[in-house]
Amino acid sequence: MAIATPAFARGLSVFVLVLAATGCGRGISSQPGDAPNLEVWVEEVKQRPAPALDPLPVMQQFETFEYSAQGIRDPFSNAFTDDGGGSGPRPDSNRRKEVTEQFPLDSMSMVGTIGTGGRIVGLVLAPDKVTYRITPGNYLGQNDGRVTSVNENRIELVELVPDGAGGWLERPASLALNEQ
Repeated sequence: MAIATPAFARGLSVFVLVLAATGCGRGISSQPGDAPNLEVWVEEVKQRPAPALDPLPVMQQFETFEYSAQGIRDPFSNAFTDDGGGSGPRPDSNRRKEVTEQFPLDSMSMVGTIGTGGRIVGLVLAPDKVTYRITPGNYLGQNDGRVTSVNENRIELVELVPDGAGGWLERPASLALNEQ
């Protein structure tokens, strides 16, 4: 048995590497015409006719509708407005709304007063955690509640509520002092 020398082993490894490199590069070529199968296949695919397209869907015709209820009351108008110009109380649509009118009356609470005698100012805590000063003539709540009087333990007001027939009714309301 012969023992391999290092020079022989080195030569054998170089031979194996060259053989592997030439075997791997057999299908790769940089010369035009070396891959005739690929070029033929590409030409065949280009020569094939394009597949037929699906026909466009038929557009469905919708039936038109003509609204012919011109003489009937508009369902989107305010049901509580009275276009007849009747008498009685009604909200002032030109009046600038006060900050305290954005909260429902039952969500506010009277927390105290400032002053004595005829000049008492009521203190009302609103849901936004701000205390507002209220005097007669101010407005509270979402029903056009106009303050009529401020007492030591109560704020009285008159609200305007719709009566369901296009008019308005005055309804008395009040906020009592929270005794805690």
